[in-house]
Amino acid sequence: MDFLKNSFTFLSILPFFPFLLVYFIHYRWKHNKKASLKLAMDVTTLFLIISVSALFNLNFDSKFGFYLILLLLLIAIGLIGSAQTRIKGKLDIQKMAKIIWRMTFVLMSFSYLVFTLIGLFKYIFITMS
Repeated sequence: MDFLKNSFTFLSILPFFPFLLVYFIHYRWKHNKKASLKLAMDVTTLFLIISVSALFNLNFDSKFGFYLILLLLLIAIGLIGSAQTRIKGKLDIQKMAKIIWRMTFVLMSFSYLVFTLIGLFKYIFITMS
């Protein structure tokens, strides 16, 4: 059980590692770059959510990071679901879930970089002072 916990912690700290791992394993198995990229993005999103919420909590001395991400996801679900219903007249839950999950990947990747840089700057300028 400790191995699983430690593995999950490692993959959450370095979320680009599961991306590369899934991409290369799936590409070697199926030889389809597009499908490999999509699967790698889908798997990595979970690790990015956990990592970004932890970075948010560390950088801003908070315990609200995970809940903030969940709140933003719920708002996105409402907005995209509403737009989909207005445009097409019906709600396609599977398509909506894919859109939100992939948007989350992009936003969490950007947030991971930003919060990592903020943490680095805080460490350099605050602890070195």
